[in-house]
Amino acid sequence: MQAEHKSILSLINSGIASALKNEFKADQSQIENILKKTTVSIPDDISNGHWTSNIAMVSAGILKSSPRDLANEVIKVFAENEVFEKIEIAGPGFINFFLTSESLLRQTEYLHEQFLETIKHINPRKILIEFVSANPTGPLHVGHGRGAAYGDALKRMLELVGHSVTTEYYVNDAGRQMDIVTASILLRSANIGAEDFPSACYQGEYIKAISADIVLTPDECKTIEDFLKDLPADEDEAIDKICLDLKNLSKIWDSAKNIGLQSILGLIKKELSDLGVDFDEWFYESSLGGLDDSSSLLKQALEQSIDTAGYEKEGAYWLRSTDYDDDKDRVLIRRDGRVTYLASDVAYHKNKLDRGFDQLINIWGADHHGYIKRIEAAIESVGYSKSSLLVLLVQFANLYEDGKKLKMSTRSGTYYDLGSLIEMVGADVTRFFYLAKQADQHLDFDVSLAKSESKDNLYYYIQYAHARISSLEKKYEAAMGSLPSSISANECPEALIEIIQMLMKHASTLLNSVERYQPHLLIYFLRELAQKVHQFYNEVNVLKASPEEASTYMFVLLQAKQVIDQSLGLLGIQAKEQM
Repeated sequence: MQAEHKSILSLINSGIASALKNEFKADQSQIENILKKTTVSIPDDISNGHWTSNIAMVSAGILKSSPRDLANEVIKVFAENEVFEKIEIAGPGFINFFLTSESLLRQTEYLHEQFLETIKHINPRKILIEFVSANPTGPLHVGHGRGAAYGDALKRMLELVGHSVTTEYYVNDAGRQMDIVTASILLRSANIGAEDFPSACYQGEYIKAISADIVLTPDECKTIEDFLKDLPADEDEAIDKICLDLKNLSKIWDSAKNIGLQSILGLIKKELSDLGVDFDEWFYESSLGGLDDSSSLLKQALEQSIDTAGYEKEGAYWLRSTDYDDDKDRVLIRRDGRVTYLASDVAYHKNKLDRGFDQLINIWGADHHGYIKRIEAAIESVGYSKSSLLVLLVQFANLYEDGKKLKMSTRSGTYYDLGSLIEMVGADVTRFFYLAKQADQHLDFDVSLAKSESKDNLYYYIQYAHARISSLEKKYEAAMGSLPSSISANECPEALIEIIQMLMKHASTLLNSVERYQPHLLIYFLRELAQKVHQFYNEVNVLKASPEEASTYMFVLLQAKQVIDQSLGLLGIQAKEQM
């Protein structure tokens, strides 16, 4: 049979389906059931073939045949196809496909078709990813940056495989911390000295900068000074009393709160934009409204939640979250009429789902793990399934500089902010180091390594592979007049075969990264691909090869360059043409 140089994945899948139908008389439902369970993948060890399938073991029980006998029948479908050099049965029934050199080379011409074949089973969904959502109390620190890079990379990857994705930042502009920020600004505006400035307030220089925009009269300053007299000894009680007193100066309070909120959000948006993260939506907690408004999102959501899964006890309203596997019931409305953080989350998550999203993805810090059950209970209480929510946890990132761990405390003002890190090592390097490790594992961000130009710096190592191909591309085009558009040779060195094997893994690696919500798997792939590129570059002089060989080598390298470029792009990183 004439060799068919189309996507091998497509060829193998269609051959398997044909064998099931014609050789085993399987009906359509059996075929669909078998194919759902079947994997056709590229083994890590090339001695196990260029492709391998578990079809024989998956279908043996259904078709009442031994795996090896079934494998032999499947192989017969491909017996006369010249694409394959040989097909072997291994172990309990794995079918290993070995391609001819020419067929293997030509697979680089079908990478896009292979990608489409790999993702064709995906059911597109409308997804909302909410991430970062740090309280607007100051600039973002490096811990927040990790969640930002992670959420943005997930959006890019999910969109590539066909999902409709919206990103959202939840602005907690109605909580206690925003009150403390406002109080901190007003105390600075009143020129309260360091010796009298409450330790519970925010201390950063950005607070001083914001306070400069608020001009108080001498009488207003005197009134604020008086608020600091006879404070409770407890730090939290003291700051709550200061906030309550300052709120009585409603005009001054509202102005300071608005100026503070907009100024700090401006800082946050700039840092995120510098990192390459731009949210589609900014949802303000204040837009949920209050209990005094019967038409507010908060009022309506809480009425439904309490009616479905709530109760009153000792003047407070509770969510019976123990019915949804929480360890205890949770308060929604306190006895004094104030709502809890959970109450706002009930309304917010109902609003998300009311907007028609199929899937909610919340990216939280790992310290919020215990909050998952109560949010699931909240979703169930307003008429939706908890399966609509997926919470992905991101561990904290520690920053090291010259071997020393840097502080990241927002309240004290001694933290290392995200903007400073970006300025030091660049946005691309920052994103890469955030994404280079599994998100739910602790990350130690080594600034010294990030700035180095050595193979130990994986960012530099991968970018250097891309830059090497770019340099070779320019030299080849200058010498030959144009770049190759197809494969010319029928044979190639082992080092090039290893690159091709990696290129064929790209589509399945990407899909695996998406399905597991783990962008770092793409970086692992890029590390291995870069290693193969460097090895080939050091072993083979492309420009001194025969025209036919040079054309083939360059064509494969250009496909590698494109894969590196696309993969880095999914991580929000620009591939470099030169280093």
